[in-house]
Amino acid sequence: MVKHNNVVPNGHFRKDWMRYVKTWFNQAGRKLRRRRARSLKLAENAPNPLKALRPLVQGQTIKYCGTTKKGRGFSLQELKQAGLTAQFARTVGVRVDHRRRNKSAETLQRNVEQLKLYKSKLTLYPLKPNKPKKGQVNDTIQS
Repeated sequence: MVKHNNVVPNGHFRKDWMRYVKTWFNQAGRKLRRRRARSLKLAENAPNPLKALRPLVQGQTIKYCGTTKKGRGFSLQELKQAGLTAQFARTVGVRVDHRRRNKSAETLQRNVEQLKLYKSKLTLYPLKPNKPKKGQVNDTIQS
């Protein structure tokens, strides 16, 4: 029942719907642009690794304890056995997690081997070409 002499509600709310439609016709072009930008960025930082080195760790819960995955960072004990300090490791692309503990000798040994392999393949370029520095990993001498 409608009281008084009012207009019957008849809202015209769908007039401007085309303004709010989001289209993705540029999706393929954006993908190409992102891919080119990534490759340019990679070429700029040429000798550097793409991602930081992370340790292999065991899953935590009963469901995942059988799986091995990449962890947050190497423990201080692993770094010490590999002959690196935490401060130096961070500067050469090695992730460090000072809270992590090693409960398994096998995992500890595996991560130490991974660090030693990384360290053996690591090439450091001196800031001044004629003055290479000696340290945990010596700068390469360019001829």
